[in-house]
Amino acid sequence: MTKDEKYEIVDELVGKLENVEHFYIADTSSMTVAQINKFRRLCFESGVRYEVYKNSLISKALSRLNTDYSSFDDTVLKGFSGILFAPENAKVPAEIIKKYRDQNKSEKPVLKGASIDSALFIGNDQLEVLLRMKSKQEVIGEIIGLLQSPMRRVIGAVQSGGGRVAGVIKAIADK
Repeated sequence: MTKDEKYEIVDELVGKLENVEHFYIADTSSMTVAQINKFRRLCFESGVRYEVYKNSLISKALSRLNTDYSSFDDTVLKGFSGILFAPENAKVPAEIIKKYRDQNKSEKPVLKGASIDSALFIGNDQLEVLLRMKSKQEVIGEIIGLLQSPMRRVIGAVQSGGGRVAGVIKAIADK
């Protein structure tokens, strides 16, 4: 591969990384072609792209982004690396990895690292943390629910109080 081709790949990768807020780096080494194809199919069905790059090219692309990914160089970018691009929901790649492992009773793919809204998660032990993480939509829904709760109580009190007042007025009118 020529230098120009490498620069082109790095530029393309920078563009992809800039367009997603969440990405995971996983190790699928020692998986067969059939297993990797099955994993890719799971990714595709969930709207996640899985692509394999050389670690040096990933490192160069990450160095051109605004976030400091230097901690990835020593730990994450060793051995075989594939990137899962999650354009919308940060939790989906973690669910895909877990689902694939459960279906195939396998330890692969191994989560090497993840970037969620510029927060870094390093190591396979972080998979459970990522699975428990709430999506932006879930958090917004909870906040809206919390904001609506006091209003519902006030409206309920006014409505029930209004019924009591109407009942009292009716009772007085009947007398």
